Amino acid sequence: MMMSHLPKRYVIVLLMFVCTCICYVERVGFSIAYTKAADAADVNQSTKGLILSTFFYGYAVSQVPGGWVAQCIGGRRVLFLSFVFWSLITALVPLDPLQVKTLVVARLFVGVAQGFIFPSIHTVLAQWVPPHERSRSVSLTTSGMYLGAAAGMLFLPSLVKFKGPESVFLAEATLGALWALIWFKLSSEPPRRDSLKAAGPGFGDSLLPVSEIKENKGRLQKMKLENGVGSVHVPKIPWKGIILSLPVWAIVINNFTFHYALYVLMNWLPTYFEQGLQLSLQEMGSSKMLPYLNMFIFSNIGGVVADYCITKKILSVTKTRKFLNTFGFIIAAASLMVLPSLRTSTGAVVCSSVSLGFLALGRAGFAVNHLDVAPRYAGIVMGFSNTAGTLAGVIGVGLTGRILEAAKIEHLGLSTPESWRTVFFVPAYLCIFSALIFLLFSTGEKIFN
Repeated sequence: MMMSHLPKRYVIVLLMFVCTCICYVERVGFSIAYTKAADAADVNQSTKGLILSTFFYGYAVSQVPGGWVAQCIGGRRVLFLSFVFWSLITALVPLDPLQVKTLVVARLFVGVAQGFIFPSIHTVLAQWVPPHERSRSVSLTTSGMYLGAAAGMLFLPSLVKFKGPESVFLAEATLGALWALIWFKLSSEPPRRDSLKAAGPGFGDSLLPVSEIKENKGRLQKMKLENGVGSVHVPKIPWKGIILSLPVWAIVINNFTFHYALYVLMNWLPTYFEQGLQLSLQEMGSSKMLPYLNMFIFSNIGGVVADYCITKKILSVTKTRKFLNTFGFIIAAASLMVLPSLRTSTGAVVCSSVSLGFLALGRAGFAVNHLDVAPRYAGIVMGFSNTAGTLAGVIGVGLTGRILEAAKIEHLGLSTPESWRTVFFVPAYLCIFSALIFLLFSTGEKIFN
């Protein structure tokens, strides 16, 4: 297999890229399949908003536990178990838009299972990837989300048309199961164990930087023999310091805003195209995937630019993170404000592509910052941060349904710009506010040892 010739950390990063890609194929796929089935069953917008947002309730409650479990038993095991669990649920639960309780429970458990994934990814990245590769590794890994969303938007409407909405669930479950098998075969325990060996005579090589190896020397001194087996005590997690840290809160707030905008667009763009602009997703062809393809491109551009600025000492880590985060979020805010006034398919696709693309560019600011401020506890910090991002999905997706239902009553339809203006202006204002918070309080320095 070709990946067997790559350095192990590259294999891990590539597999996690595919992991996030499949996760977002699943999310976009559910939105497309459920929207089609719900519209055929004449389900109202508020109920659609409830079903679409239920995933995020489960996703929210499992973020911090996911980071803690990954810290304790390893991200490798957690990723495997999470994929097996959500794939089984997706395969076994039928898509019936009138069975609201069944769908709510199913989506809740899929959310719980996927909530363990991103904290585990950050735990693995912190252990495998050296600092000078972190920006592009995180950007590549997370850009899989957008490529998955783009692929879902491109291929799944046709699958729904020819095979029915239920076929999307089976396709997603198959992808999830295949990834779990490949991950189980090709992944391995992180190099932290090897780095412990590198800290003393007779031990192996390490992928971690010298500074972290020296820290591990101190940890080795805490090793003791219990029943003839050596064990290393995991450092006490600084819960209070993490919770009270302003730089951590800057990450949390920006994660909330990023995901508010992303989830609103991801879950409601199909409705906006079909009912707001009277366009058929099937007839739009490949143009409907461009917003997410743009996210994939700009996310990786942001990662490469960030690592270049840092390694060439053009900007400090702190200034690099602040510049990319601010630039990305401000451009995204402007595009979101323009979006509801554009009434053609080309204008809407271009504007939503610019919005999502520059949001993705901003991830080279706040998203990589988890690894800057707390490399040892990246999974924990990511758990807090992604909890906020998930709550954004709960609030944003559900609130959008209620906004549109009210607009539908007031304007007797969803085809007017006024029906959608509030939907897009709320995330725009949040982007401006979050960019200011990140400018004021973020740092690129390590604050938790």
